[in-house]
Amino acid sequence: MAQHHVDQLQTGIWSVQELLLSLEQLSIPDYQRPYKWTEKNLNALVNDIQEHKDKSAYRLGTIVLHRNPMSDNYKNIDIVDGQQRTITLMLLVRAAIQEQKLDLKRDGLKIDLFEISKAINGFMRRQEFNSDISHYNIYQNFNEAKRIVSLQFSEQDIDFLLNNCQVAVFILDDVSEAFQFFDSQNARGRDLEPHDLLKAYHLREFSAQEQQVKAETVAHWESLDSEHLANLFSNYLFRIRLWSRGKSARYFNKDHAYLFKGIHLEQASQHPYLEPLRIAHYFIDDYNAQYQRQIDRQKMSFPFQLDQIIINGRRFFEMVEYYEKQISNVVDHQDRSEQNSIFGTTLQDRANRIIKRLNEFHRASHRSGDRYVRTLFDCALIFYIDKFATDRLSEAIEKIFIWAYHCRIRQYSVQLATIDNYVREKNIFSLLKYAQSPNELLGWSLPIVDKQEGTNVEPLVKLFKELNYIK
Repeated sequence: MAQHHVDQLQTGIWSVQELLLSLEQLSIPDYQRPYKWTEKNLNALVNDIQEHKDKSAYRLGTIVLHRNPMSDNYKNIDIVDGQQRTITLMLLVRAAIQEQKLDLKRDGLKIDLFEISKAINGFMRRQEFNSDISHYNIYQNFNEAKRIVSLQFSEQDIDFLLNNCQVAVFILDDVSEAFQFFDSQNARGRDLEPHDLLKAYHLREFSAQEQQVKAETVAHWESLDSEHLANLFSNYLFRIRLWSRGKSARYFNKDHAYLFKGIHLEQASQHPYLEPLRIAHYFIDDYNAQYQRQIDRQKMSFPFQLDQIIINGRRFFEMVEYYEKQISNVVDHQDRSEQNSIFGTTLQDRANRIIKRLNEFHRASHRSGDRYVRTLFDCALIFYIDKFATDRLSEAIEKIFIWAYHCRIRQYSVQLATIDNYVREKNIFSLLKYAQSPNELLGWSLPIVDKQEGTNVEPLVKLFKELNYIK
């Protein structure tokens, strides 16, 4: 492919090869922030590319450029937005160019890489990176790129990266217009909740055979308002998922979207650990498609678990629908004063009194700390039911109540950080993750409350005394 000339650069969809060939005309202005992408970002980009290499084209994002009339004879064009991605792609391709083990057969690809190498070298000679952060991350990422290329890349991978991976490029002549465009792009990014990004990701992950059921699968998601979905992910799905791994789970943001990106059963079918999921996936589809279902009107649902590996595409939306309904069933008892059953199971007297007393306590309290503790209680209860259904549920409610509200009675002030640290010190989620029967929770030793510093906790203290968990 012939190298771009500056007069030929125009707004449009560019291949990665076209972007890198244009580097001799591109520069990063001094006002740009340092190059901050790390090895984690590089690996995420590579994994994303590898997952989609069966597609005819894969879009990697947006680059915003400003044609700078004040630049020198090179007629440089400033990168206003997209520096991180551009440099990372450059490092990855430069590592491929330097990799000695790659025995390239195609003369055309060798010529392309030679031309790209000249463009990269010209860019690196001219471009000044004044920040130590930029120097460090470029050095680290280039070494990581060399490791990735030597272990993972074939001639086909390089060809796909250069010619099938694309960026949307916008070239603007007015600098204020360029910044306005950049701001609008980022403003849109800020408005997108993590669950919006996950929706877009998993819509792309539907297999070719599933396209016709896409609208039906996503219908429940579309029926929920954004705030409800944000609450579902941030308060429950995100926290249970991380706490069950023994990790901190305070605020759900875009950096945590990876928690809900998983595997393609078709692409990873050779991995033994996925065999139970693969069998269940195909068996359930086959069962539901049989003509007998027209007679008995039965439908089998996928056996989801809150801490399981995410199956990309259709199963992700089914999982969110399933847990939205399950979690609503559990947390709705906060609004029903006469609630005495969960999932059709009548609670024993003490468990019923705990639920009613908690509902009264939280209706009277407007403290954010009390909401955190109630969400903690509900998360543990949801995780228990996900594992053991309603088996010995009343006893489990007692145990979970004592565990969750212990820190509320003992401490004067409860923040989200308090809850997060408390979980990791005495982790009921980790216990439940590996438990084989309810006995492992019910036999779990919990400390007696030996001091009371919490305020306005008399109803809780009364319950603790009734259950013999306070001195």
